[in-house]
Amino acid sequence: MRHALLCCFLILPLGMAGCASNSTPPSDMAYYDVDLPELPKLKRYRQQGGEQQSAEDSQFASYSGPSIREVLMDEHDRWAGTPYRLGGTNTGGIDCSALMQHVFSDGFGIELPRTTTQQVKRGKRIDKSQLKPGDLVFFRPSRRYNHVGVYVGNGYFLHASTSRGVKLSRLDNVYWAQHYWQSRRPMPYEAMQMKLAMRSQ
Repeated sequence: MRHALLCCFLILPLGMAGCASNSTPPSDMAYYDVDLPELPKLKRYRQQGGEQQSAEDSQFASYSGPSIREVLMDEHDRWAGTPYRLGGTNTGGIDCSALMQHVFSDGFGIELPRTTTQQVKRGKRIDKSQLKPGDLVFFRPSRRYNHVGVYVGNGYFLHASTSRGVKLSRLDNVYWAQHYWQSRRPMPYEAMQMKLAMRSQ
């Protein structure tokens, strides 16, 4: 009886998992976060408008309000450093899919499902070469554990790292490139930008 109760307590937290389906995700060790020294480049990129600005945003210059990239960077500033916690949904601790829920709900007024299993069914699957800010990027570090983040541009994505909490990482990082699974566009880029314009009025 005592053994059975212990098993129940051990299994219960797994039901709350947003990023994992059957098990606690392994830590993405500090070794894999070798992109940290490159973060100042992203800050300069943000301040200067970015080399991709004209390619991705200029056609929407007539829309009032912030760009998708700007909203995502504001969400980064809001959540950066928040520790990872499996099943967590707030600044005390959050997992990857809950972070995506907050970013899209608070930043764009778009509701996403709670888990990566459900989020990966949203929108349209796109090729990695077609990524634009606001696209979801999915990874499969193991057969039982999926991970999700949102592309912010210039090769970076925002996510809840199991080892360092909410942060920006590069898609071409050796760890993330190895475990990349697929990308999805939850809403057409033009529709997201127009939605932002309407929310800012």
